[in-house]
Amino acid sequence: MNVTVEVAKNQNESNTSVIRRFTKRVQDAGILKRARSLRYAKRSPSPYAKKKGALSKLTKRKEFEKLKRLGKVEEGYHKKTWKR
Repeated sequence: MNVTVEVAKNQNESNTSVIRRFTKRVQDAGILKRARSLRYAKRSPSPYAKKKGALSKLTKRKEFEKLKRLGKVEEGYHKKTWKR
């Protein structure tokens, strides 16, 4: 999306009023709103990345279950505890 906003200074117009008119046109065009929405947009992971993440979760879970069976990890170890 490429939007050009152009403002020319009138003969008897001050610099601040030109800037005010420019910012109003930018707001009306929605340029800043669009830029801010794209700034924090998250891309969806690729199928390869999803598969890799799922495999790493499985291997970590398998390792944790192995340690739990051997008695090297307590029962509620992996759960988060909130302290206030």
